[in-house]
Amino acid sequence: MKSQIYSKLIITSILLVFACSLGMAQSATLTIHQDPKITELLSLKKDLEKENKLTDGYTIQLYYGEMDKASQILIKYRGSYGQWPASIEYETPNYKVWAGNFSTRIEAERALLDIQKNFSSAFILKPDRRK
Repeated sequence: MKSQIYSKLIITSILLVFACSLGMAQSATLTIHQDPKITELLSLKKDLEKENKLTDGYTIQLYYGEMDKASQILIKYRGSYGQWPASIEYETPNYKVWAGNFSTRIEAERALLDIQKNFSSAFILKPDRRK
């Protein structure tokens, strides 16, 4: 008889502790106020990293001269090579066509071997990104 009372008492105690812990549980809500420019800045940073404008790396210069010829070279390049991005950069008074964004010189040299098949005067350079 005593064992039944003790077991009922233990079970009741366990249920009481469990019920109390559920009743005292906390719930919270979190509200974040974020400046909308943060999203814009993160997007800009992502684009700059994709174009390798934030790192010191290597690129391949295909042409240096007049704008019309630079545009023609860029179109020809994009028609042949899609794996490396290319752009026209302006340096007074001429335009440059740069291709690829390589983090190491060896990567740039491998690409140069392929690119020189169509652009024989192409060469590797390490642009000064501090401008």
